[in-house]
Amino acid sequence: MKTIIENYENFPGRHCGSVAMRGLLNHYCGLALPEAAVFGLGSGAASVYIKGPDLSPSAMLFGRTMNMEQDLAANLDVDYRERPEDDDAEAWHIVREEVLAGRPTMLSGDILYLDYREFKVHFPGHRFVLLGFDDATEKVSIADRIRPEAELCSYGALFTSRNPPEGMSTHNLWGRFHDKTVGRDLVAATRKAIAVCAASMLETPRADVSESSAPAASPGMELKTGISAIRALAEDIPTWSTREDAKWIAGYNASCIEKFGNGGGNFRRLYSEFLDWARATDPRLVPESAPALALEAAHSWTEVSNALFAASRDEANAQHWSDAVRQANRVADLEERLFRSLAESSA
Repeated sequence: MKTIIENYENFPGRHCGSVAMRGLLNHYCGLALPEAAVFGLGSGAASVYIKGPDLSPSAMLFGRTMNMEQDLAANLDVDYRERPEDDDAEAWHIVREEVLAGRPTMLSGDILYLDYREFKVHFPGHRFVLLGFDDATEKVSIADRIRPEAELCSYGALFTSRNPPEGMSTHNLWGRFHDKTVGRDLVAATRKAIAVCAASMLETPRADVSESSAPAASPGMELKTGISAIRALAEDIPTWSTREDAKWIAGYNASCIEKFGNGGGNFRRLYSEFLDWARATDPRLVPESAPALALEAAHSWTEVSNALFAASRDEANAQHWSDAVRQANRVADLEERLFRSLAESSA
């Protein structure tokens, strides 16, 4: 059997999740938004710091929430739902039937195993859209963030990516639009998205934010989120130089912060552009200083990345580690100012 959804428009961009949701919102809801707006409406900016002896590397920092796609739907009041599937065969059957019904389908997986990407390291939670399959060639057609055209990926690579044998897994996660209605106007959705993001960064409890906004920590794994995660990172960096995986931990986190499809500056460049878009939508939504403050934080995140990259090349040089600590502390101060101002403006 063979099928392909031909009327799906893919918009290449800087981050996999916002690219995928941009295309899906356009396809299902007729909602045309720039990528930065999609990211910001998903309350996507975050700091998630995870460390544990069984991780490789043993500490990782991520700059967006785990639930950006679902939070985007919640903020817009769109009935989009995601769920994992433990059984690999059933997971393939489900999404195959979705595509046969003509529904482009959100998927998630470890980018390392996707044979068309040629990635060199594990990176779980990559987002892409299933558009078709061909049983004769055992290949699927995928919309990803690099090119407007569909990518071809082998069945084996896709199945392994969706539930990999090692590293972190999203357990065959997939998403579906159950309705095409957008229930909240853009001004109200933007205000809600900013409030949710600010509360998360400042770790302020909100009744409308689920506890699943952060990943669950497994035994032996420590997790921090928000501004406290950035301060924990700054506190831990000096200890990295003495670890056996010093080169690996520095290099991986340098790439997480500046590369790995985040638009640069640990997603803060995208978020700064969202704040500009929000002010253009309604100046009352965002303080005038906020976009520039987010961009300043992005520049400092880039400096953290540069220092860690230098440390990965010369881990015995204490100055590189010191530079990373100094810039991380600066980011924490900048982002505390930024998100406090956003919390006040969206109250």
